[in-house]
Amino acid sequence: MFNFYNSADLHLPARRRFLQEAGLGFGSLALAGLLHGESSGDPAAGLLAFKPPQFPAKVKSIVWLFMTGGPSQVDTWDYKPELQKRDGQDLAGSDPKTGFFTTSGKCLKSPFEWKQHGESGSWVSGLFPHLSKHVDKMCFLHSMHLRQNNHAPASIELMCGTNRPGLPALGAWMTYGLGSMNQDLPSYVVLHDTRPRGDDQIWSAGFLPKAYQALALDARRKESIDNLLRDAKHSDGQQRAQLELIRQINQEHAATRPTQADLAARINSYELAYRMQMAAPEALDITMETEATHKRYGLDNPECATFGRQCLLARRLVERGVRFVQVFAGKGVDGDGSVNDVPWDCHGDLKTNHRSCGLYTDQPAAALLAELSERGLLESTLVIWGGEFGRTSDSQGSKGRDHNPNGFTIWLAGAGVKGGFHYGATDEFGYRAVHNKVHVNDLHATLLHLLGMEHTKLTYRFNGRDYRLTDVGGEVIKEILV
Repeated sequence: MFNFYNSADLHLPARRRFLQEAGLGFGSLALAGLLHGESSGDPAAGLLAFKPPQFPAKVKSIVWLFMTGGPSQVDTWDYKPELQKRDGQDLAGSDPKTGFFTTSGKCLKSPFEWKQHGESGSWVSGLFPHLSKHVDKMCFLHSMHLRQNNHAPASIELMCGTNRPGLPALGAWMTYGLGSMNQDLPSYVVLHDTRPRGDDQIWSAGFLPKAYQALALDARRKESIDNLLRDAKHSDGQQRAQLELIRQINQEHAATRPTQADLAARINSYELAYRMQMAAPEALDITMETEATHKRYGLDNPECATFGRQCLLARRLVERGVRFVQVFAGKGVDGDGSVNDVPWDCHGDLKTNHRSCGLYTDQPAAALLAELSERGLLESTLVIWGGEFGRTSDSQGSKGRDHNPNGFTIWLAGAGVKGGFHYGATDEFGYRAVHNKVHVNDLHATLLHLLGMEHTKLTYRFNGRDYRLTDVGGEVIKEILV
């Protein structure tokens, strides 16, 4: 029996040192990107193999445009004429501690112009001149709500179903349930600029095998993948031989240590990283796109170029079979001109903050919807727009809004949902969800249903309990389905 942490057993360097010195160009990727963290998991091989859905699916891929910081529902998609009329008056039933700080209890009207758009006549804020052209593709959930009222815990609740550390996120559950549609690329990719509060807990594989962990790409480094390519000193044959040796050592190690089941995920991830050496650089190379496409996504506009590049990458990844792509909106501007790392977080100056966030996200998101539609991909792809919560209808200070988890809007567009459709409602001031309320568990149950999975049957046994994404709740929102 070997102990790979003791070099005397094999008269070789210690196991970790051996892996470091094996000359594999993708070592850092495997350890830092695909294998972040340690946990138990399923030791079976073929963790990323394609798995058929439990019943016919309407959705193959999801792109979630995550509006970090919490956009205000009453300044984006949830028009409230009564709030406009009663600016400065007392907001009946307001709670100054709804948010993270303290609010005034006085109504704060939206500073933006509102108009109706599309055949559906959907009301849209002037923040979105480009997205407003696509309202007939959108299914609005106006009655979203959750429990947490600060960024990190709310983001974790929104993506993991509940705010408990160590739970798998939606994308990891999707990959666990359905496997990969492209064995040469990760099934779950995150694109971010500044790291959102909540960090990689938001896209964690939790207690699932680490083969289901997201590959997170940082816009500050142009979404490059560190150390992916093979060292020039090694041929492909040499690298393949090294990989086979590592596989053999890991398999022998796993055979004598059945409780260390995550080794199967490690072996799988080394193989994926090897295959990615050819597929990933091509998928991430947006220079292959036309100049017209670059302009369409706003890559020539410094106000939205980063988000535009990420939305274009999302389209390219979906085209190549990536199941779940999550794009986290980058930076917003506060009233004093300072950069906010939670961009939609408008505590001080709502107008300035949301105006900058609209400019940052509107054109790229609209371009994504248009291109997916034109290429026939929207028939199998679902695009989601939304943040971790909404904002209060009363003011914080004189010009800002505090956090509000009690009622906010998320929209879906594409496969399986009704376009130009509005579901649920907040009260006449947009303060609380009051009609057809949608909890995050209901949203997840609906998304899994569209992917061809019954949410109560997608379970994983950990520490003696069967866990699921929807915890002990969740109902499919049948009214929004086509």
